Amino acid sequence: MTSISKIEEYIDRNFSEKRRVHTYGVRDTALKLAEKYDCDMYKTEVAALLHDLYRGVSSDVLNYHVKHLNLDKKYLNNPNLSHGPVAAAMIQRDFKVVDSEIIDAVRYHTTGRPAMSLLDKIIYISDATEPGRNYPGVDRLRAVLKEDLDKACLLSLKKTIDFVISEGHFLDPMTKAAEEYLENEINKKGEIV
Repeated sequence: MTSISKIEEYIDRNFSEKRRVHTYGVRDTALKLAEKYDCDMYKTEVAALLHDLYRGVSSDVLNYHVKHLNLDKKYLNNPNLSHGPVAAAMIQRDFKVVDSEIIDAVRYHTTGRPAMSLLDKIIYISDATEPGRNYPGVDRLRAVLKEDLDKACLLSLKKTIDFVISEGHFLDPMTKAAEEYLENEINKKGEIV
């Protein structure tokens, strides 16, 4: 696998200033959570740095990869959804990532999924709460995150679902399935959501 320093060099050379600041914000947030929840720090850092590798890439380029990687057609003309699965495939080729946990965390960082791993949750919620994020409800989300990772992920999934529906965009069924799964898991513990 490519070293952290080589990944950082790639980011510094190829990402826009905005994307670079976001990526390093996700990395820093994710590493704090990894330490708190005893998640592998190296895997966390690699996944955080590579999660948006194909964010900001043109729809034409993403569509090309969706077709040539034989990804689900739902990703065509949908860069918000396609950049994660495309990046998950391309990090294997371009950065020699073979660890399935890292690949999955990159793949599902926008949609979530049922039975998310700890690394999945950390990358997902770090993307939503890194210090540069500024949207209605982010402060509440950060406050919940200080107390409970699962509840913060669930709240973020709910906010995503509400936003996507209100905007009339395509809601990936994976996001709804992730919400339902996590809600059931929290309820099994007897906690109020």
